[in-house]
Amino acid sequence: MSTTTEVGPWPRGISAITVFAEDLDAMKAFYTEVFGLPVRFEDEASVVFDFGNALINVLAAEAAPGLIGPATVAGPETGARQQFTITVDDVDTLCASLAARGVALVNGPLDRPWGVRTAAFADPAGHIWEIAE
Repeated sequence: MSTTTEVGPWPRGISAITVFAEDLDAMKAFYTEVFGLPVRFEDEASVVFDFGNALINVLAAEAAPGLIGPATVAGPETGARQQFTITVDDVDTLCASLAARGVALVNGPLDRPWGVRTAAFADPAGHIWEIAE
């Protein structure tokens, strides 16, 4: 007969998400200008932004093997591999604000069959961000 040991509540939420990018300067400008976020931490290989409930760590793709090795980083040419969703009050108003900042939408605004209005855009490294009301 085997027993299991309770280690505590898990998961407790996502505290940080690391995304890989080839151009840290472009990513820093995008996250600062589009999301209006200050840099929480920065060094030669990464720049971190605080979304309030999670940190987004933008890590230089060439530095990623030290973090995820022996796994490899897929290049941006392989297509989107994730989508991050942010809840907003008004998708249409935010889409107009994104357009004013030069951000092109990937799709939307769309009324989804599950009752949510959404739109999506990509950061300079190709990570997809969805806004949903």
